[in-house]
Amino acid sequence: MTPVVLIAEELAPAAIDVLAHDFDVRHVDGTDRPALLSALAEADAVIVRSATQIDAEAIAAAPRLRVVARAGVGLDNVEVTAATARGVMVVNAPTSNIVSAAEQAVALLLAVARNTASASAALKAGEWKRSKYTGVEIQGKTVGVVGLGRIGVLFAQRIAAFGTRMIAYDPYVQPARAAQLGVRLVGLEELLRESDFISIHLPKTPETVGLLGEKELAMVKPGVRIVNAARGGLIDEQALADAIAEGRVGGAGIDVYAKEPCTASPLFAFDNVVATPHLGASTAEAQDKAGLAVARSVKLALQGEFVPDAVNVQTGGVVAEDVRPLLPLAEKLGKVFTAVAGGVAASVTVEVRGEIVSHDVSVLKLAATKGLFTSVVEEQVSYVNAPLLAADRGVTVALTTHAETIDHPNLVTVRGALPDGRTVSVSGTALHTGTRDVLKLTEVDGFDLELGADGILLFFRYVDRPGVVGAIGSILGEAGVNIAAMQVARREAGGEALMTLTVDSATAAELLSSAADSIGAVAASAADLRDDEV
Repeated sequence: MTPVVLIAEELAPAAIDVLAHDFDVRHVDGTDRPALLSALAEADAVIVRSATQIDAEAIAAAPRLRVVARAGVGLDNVEVTAATARGVMVVNAPTSNIVSAAEQAVALLLAVARNTASASAALKAGEWKRSKYTGVEIQGKTVGVVGLGRIGVLFAQRIAAFGTRMIAYDPYVQPARAAQLGVRLVGLEELLRESDFISIHLPKTPETVGLLGEKELAMVKPGVRIVNAARGGLIDEQALADAIAEGRVGGAGIDVYAKEPCTASPLFAFDNVVATPHLGASTAEAQDKAGLAVARSVKLALQGEFVPDAVNVQTGGVVAEDVRPLLPLAEKLGKVFTAVAGGVAASVTVEVRGEIVSHDVSVLKLAATKGLFTSVVEEQVSYVNAPLLAADRGVTVALTTHAETIDHPNLVTVRGALPDGRTVSVSGTALHTGTRDVLKLTEVDGFDLELGADGILLFFRYVDRPGVVGAIGSILGEAGVNIAAMQVARREAGGEALMTLTVDSATAAELLSSAADSIGAVAASAADLRDDEV
């Protein structure tokens, strides 16, 4: 069945083109709640902007839902907790509007410095009063940046070009990093006292709401002009209006509000306040970037690939390009481990060896955890809910890294302790050949082998003796099952042996019992390592 992608708000044509070839793209008015809930019943993915509410009710109405995509930065209209509990991935476009947002802050600062909006309104009303709208220059002034994240950095770089002195408050940025940007880090109180202009670039969190209130605005340098194009509620709007009325604050540029839509605010009464209706991301370029970014993320998610912009996936950070080929390997090793172990382990360790550990490889633990549970639970297992499934079953998953290599440039091992005391391990590597990465199994339960980590694998453990290979071949051949590859390993002649076969048909798994009985196998198992089909 072709996955259904439901588009609930306007999306750039180029973004729709990304999806149209592989998926059934459908449209609905996301603000029409009954229509939305009805359409979600068949949706594998839904793409929204800011007007559509994807809450617990909406998620419950979508039994096939695998991904919610917000074509923008904020997630105020998506109930991430409810999505995570259902194993539904939530993605957004975190960098799509950073240039537009930074430029909007610059525009507001310039406009409030030169009284642009009020002068324009007066002239259009038939008034020519140049002296009334005398402004101030930015050159030589001190500009305080509250929050030196991606948008704050872009804003600082642009305003610095005006010949300003840049200071910033951000407790999570190292002084050396700020120095590289030509910015001096200071405390919040010092920033308030020294700045001629202040621009806020913080996320909205319980710690940042009301960051600039009556107390803080009493500390500011007289005549300071304040810009907020980040999130509403970071500034107490009534306190700011009072400070402007008293003349302590010389003006403000405001693009965001505590409650939106906002058509009434005490700030709207002042000519020296430039107010805009949350236009930070409202550029054609930002809208197109956001749509394209989430369309690509949806495509990756529905194809079972790792999604860099998933907000509810425990990755530990950005995944390095060198690490990405090991993601499907780790997941397949998890599947093989569960098959060979015959059940869920009490504890599992994911071991990573080689130069690859110079990167953050924590995401490989997540991928392996996803593989561990794929064939043992009824619900869909994703990068989102795999840790929850492990926790619910009391399975601890740890990660260890070793820089030294053993036989391969990189090696991933999934090793686990079973409830009966046994230890099982499986290992594999990713080899880059030409234009593609080849995934190989290198060890299963202590037996060395080298076999492609693809397709449907059958494992037989038995006592080494003549005739076993022929017997298995005959059983599968009589059933019309083709063997694509086979490898036999043994600890010693006449000792324990392992036969691993790659077969073309899923029905081969059903023959395991009879095949195992015919050779007196100690254990038999199967693992389906075929890539998810779209």
